[in-house]
Amino acid sequence: MPPPTNHFCKYYLLITMTIAEEEIQKPNIAFLPSPGMGHITPLFEFAKLLVTDHHNLHITFFVITTGASAAQNQLLQQKDLPVNFTVVEIPPAENISEYMMSDGNIRPVTQLSIMVRESLRHLPSLLMEIRPSALVIDLFCTDAFEICEKLSMPVYSFFTASTILMAFSLYLPKLDTEVDGEFVDLPHPIQTPGCNAICPHDILDQVKDRKNDEYKWYLLHVSRLPLAAGIFVNSWDDLEPVTLKALKENSFYHNIPIPPVHAIGPLIKQDEVVTEKGAEILRWLDHQPIDSVLFVVFGSGGTLTSEQLNELAWGLEMSQQRFILVARKPSDASASAAFFNVGSDENDDPLLYLPDGFVKKTQGRGLVVPSWAPQVAILKHPSTGAFLSHCGWNSTLESIVHGVPMIAWPLYAEQRMNATFLAEEVGVVIKFSKVPGEEIINRSVIEKMVRSVMEGEKGTEMRRRGKELKESAKIALSKGGSSYESICSVVKFWKSQ
Repeated sequence: MPPPTNHFCKYYLLITMTIAEEEIQKPNIAFLPSPGMGHITPLFEFAKLLVTDHHNLHITFFVITTGASAAQNQLLQQKDLPVNFTVVEIPPAENISEYMMSDGNIRPVTQLSIMVRESLRHLPSLLMEIRPSALVIDLFCTDAFEICEKLSMPVYSFFTASTILMAFSLYLPKLDTEVDGEFVDLPHPIQTPGCNAICPHDILDQVKDRKNDEYKWYLLHVSRLPLAAGIFVNSWDDLEPVTLKALKENSFYHNIPIPPVHAIGPLIKQDEVVTEKGAEILRWLDHQPIDSVLFVVFGSGGTLTSEQLNELAWGLEMSQQRFILVARKPSDASASAAFFNVGSDENDDPLLYLPDGFVKKTQGRGLVVPSWAPQVAILKHPSTGAFLSHCGWNSTLESIVHGVPMIAWPLYAEQRMNATFLAEEVGVVIKFSKVPGEEIINRSVIEKMVRSVMEGEKGTEMRRRGKELKESAKIALSKGGSSYESICSVVKFWKSQ
């Protein structure tokens, strides 16, 4: 083979230098979610999106290992992560995990906040080592603002819940100074500036007891949101038009002032590990009629009491509808009891927690699986006709993206706010009319609700509306769509810096 000519050598050298310069110019964007699948999943999906050919960024994804669940470890230990995507584990905070888990009186937001604060002692040295162009955090990692200010590094906040909750949260510091007593005791709806009013009983659990440390932590985190260089929200214009308009135009938010708000959703889990158990569920679905199966699951951290699980089971049996029930060990202590150990009880036998005779009576029509199921794969399956859900924001978006109507059964956090919004404004959910103080939803109410969605005209209308939103979500993230352009504008800014 003849040696290359000088012309070829110069051309080859030019290409090599150009590629090297492009690699140098790629910004490295770091991500920092707090523990919990509801926080990690959307940030993880956004980070993966940014390393695609179109956006072409380097990503460093920090993982707080203190309090990590089995499901979190499984997600972040994938062997097929994209090129230019690096996962960096933050060393565990010494002794904090054992202390936090041993005290049953410490609520989730307090646990998260202390875990994050102690873990972030390692963050300055890690950031100094990689020198990212920006850091993207979730709501419970706001201690990073002080760290990054010393490093002259911009911080962006990713608000992983609904935009209506973010608007309320931005209003909370003012509400805190103006209202005496508990917000939940107010005699009238709470009017968040520019947004629809919120029933006091629908506000998130973290602000219902102002004497608890959880409220103080939440107030601290949301009061820091204006420090961000920008705020990402996992929503899009067609889903929450009123709130997004208020955040952009209402004078209250201008006067805080808040940074630019970027609607970049819906970002949901795209890749899902389907185990052999998961494959069995999908094979069972393959043999069911289209839109005939009700999928029942309460998110990654939700649990029912023993009595409520019993009523749910018999309500499903009485409805005579096909169903998949993800059964989890009940807890009479807390509806969020599984938050920090999701995925750790997959070998539990769900039959131990269900009423005698239930499985036999529903054999062939119902499927009971322990603890965890491939939610995205089930929601996108044509046989799935409805979703009985806790209405966490990630599950809500997954349901909307796949056009599946919901029965809302909110358990904790902001889930009641989500359910009310989806029922009144979007029309893709029927909300259980659970009266505050009444702990149990009985089997006859469950039977009626399930039948109305699976068989009634209301369910048909919800499916029609669901298909409209499914198409809207697809358009938002497609080239030229509102969320696509919002992401592109931020990436363009990062590259220009």
